[in-house]
Amino acid sequence: MINPFVTNGYAGSDYFCDRVQETKDIIKWLQNGNNIALISPRRYGKTDLIRHCFNQDEVKKRYHTFIIDIYSTKSLSDMVNKMGRAILDSLKPKGKRYWEHFLNVVKSLKAGITYDAFGQPSWNVSVGDIANPSNTLDEIFKYLQQADKPCLVAIDEFQQILKYSDSNVEADLRTYVQYCSNANFVFMGSQRHLMGAMFVSPNRPFYQSVTLMNLKSIALDKYWEFCKRHFELSGKTIDKEVVAEVYAMFDGITFYLQKVMNVLFMRTADNGHCSIGEVQPAIDYIIDFSSPTYEDLMYQLPEKQCHVLKAICAMGRVSQITSGKFAKQYGLTSPSAVKSAVNALLDKDLVTQENGCYQVYDKFLEIWMKRL
Repeated sequence: MINPFVTNGYAGSDYFCDRVQETKDIIKWLQNGNNIALISPRRYGKTDLIRHCFNQDEVKKRYHTFIIDIYSTKSLSDMVNKMGRAILDSLKPKGKRYWEHFLNVVKSLKAGITYDAFGQPSWNVSVGDIANPSNTLDEIFKYLQQADKPCLVAIDEFQQILKYSDSNVEADLRTYVQYCSNANFVFMGSQRHLMGAMFVSPNRPFYQSVTLMNLKSIALDKYWEFCKRHFELSGKTIDKEVVAEVYAMFDGITFYLQKVMNVLFMRTADNGHCSIGEVQPAIDYIIDFSSPTYEDLMYQLPEKQCHVLKAICAMGRVSQITSGKFAKQYGLTSPSAVKSAVNALLDKDLVTQENGCYQVYDKFLEIWMKRL
């Protein structure tokens, strides 16, 4: 029996909760020639929402769809490499004429393409093989413009381009997007202040070039219906207060809801019942597996960063993080030292900033730290 509370990727519409209106809106905007900036903190389900949209019949029959995750990229060469690999991987299942067309256009990287005994290509391009990333980017956009179907391209963690040392990446991408009439784009981002600056500031290349969409948590009643239905389909039952408790503990963030419900479903026997008393043992079960990793993490953190992380954890959310009051309350050396530590924690994705408030990014880590 498959566990219906999927925690890793998109498993199809049967295991996808709600987002009915968001799905309709995204498809409608794209079908009418609009580009979208989809913004929310990480783990709200942006990528799976786009996969769900791209999986709808009216989309997958009419368009080529590509999802490119650039979260780990550090340069334009990295990004171009990710784009090429993602496009080839998406075209391969469709047949030779589709992927061959792409490879014939991206001529600068042909040396990095290998073929197996059945003639199937593999993307074995390394960053070092991309001698001129601007030229390769031009070829990729040339393919998108010449493709036999209109293309939908989703770029995940788009704010990452702001960290590249390459010059003019933002402006160059805006020019390519503007003149690529055969493709529309979804720019997904988790750092609201950076994404907002890119698309709302009048002095930035992408100003007023997209429809802005902010993704919120799935409504509690919708998630309860989803949980109840899947428990019952498997011959199990669950109390509504269980779902409400988990939802409240994790602020309705999709990843954590799914992770806890996955364990609750797993620990509920066939024909069994899940009650409120099962919630805390399920969370303990998850955190116990991660505990050694969290211990290593805290050991490796510089002392000041460790102290600031613990202080943020103790407060839950911190607004005036560089105030003298915050530093004094938690025995931190000075506001400037706090600021330096917070910036480092933001870079490491251990802390997130939303609407001027700072909090620990990993909710399971936060629970673990509060037990220290």
